[in-house]
Amino acid sequence: MAESKESPSVAVERALAILEAVANRADGLTNAEISRKLNIPKSSASYILRTLENNGYLRRDGETAHYRVGVKVLSLSRSALSGLDVRDVAIPFMRDIVDSTRLTCHLAILDGSSAVYVEKVEAPGFLKVDTWVGRRMLVHTTSVGKALAAYLPHAKVQKILDAAGMEKRTPHSITTPAKYFKELERVREHGYALDNEENSVGARCFAAPIFDQSDEIEASLGLSGTVQQVNSETLPELSEMLKEATRRISRQLGWRGAKKKVVQERAPAF
Repeated sequence: MAESKESPSVAVERALAILEAVANRADGLTNAEISRKLNIPKSSASYILRTLENNGYLRRDGETAHYRVGVKVLSLSRSALSGLDVRDVAIPFMRDIVDSTRLTCHLAILDGSSAVYVEKVEAPGFLKVDTWVGRRMLVHTTSVGKALAAYLPHAKVQKILDAAGMEKRTPHSITTPAKYFKELERVREHGYALDNEENSVGARCFAAPIFDQSDEIEASLGLSGTVQQVNSETLPELSEMLKEATRRISRQLGWRGAKKKVVQERAPAF
């Protein structure tokens, strides 16, 4: 059988790829979809899926045949997140800023070539943002990604772009390294990053960096809303509120307030 011919390392790599693919789809994936998406023989995918399901890492919906993340993965993720001091520190500030702005707030860290949400506080109201803790986001199209990348060495950012590519998510997406590095200069100058409908049309997001005791980038905190909520009139005040929150979080992490080059912000012309 196909599974018996696979080396242990290949089987493990495929199992991890399947877990990541399923985790990134809120409605789950079928065996056939996983096989096509990851280019894994259907028989091998079936064997791995059964093993993951039997051990509690995935669960299968009997009606739709979609596989979703199981309870064991959720318990592992909770254990991992509990060790992130930045998350514990940031949560009260996130709740406060959501109360003040009525925008959804995300806390993100860099993992490999992606920005990953490690906490979320949803804005009140019926309009919800389709994001979740654990979701991996592109670094070049998102404000949280830009805020993280802006304070990394040039070579490391280039390596991330080489690994992840620069997908054109919307007509507004930045798709060349030269323009992206210019954008990161703007982030450092103004102290916050902006996603101006670059990841999703109709959504405008902005994020600011969080630093650790060594003055290194630790995480980024972002606010997301509609283009009506975040506009040239509201953004200056909102961005100042966000930057103050990230400064306070950074100080609680041991940051001593080393001077960053910041220029006076002018309202963007949207």
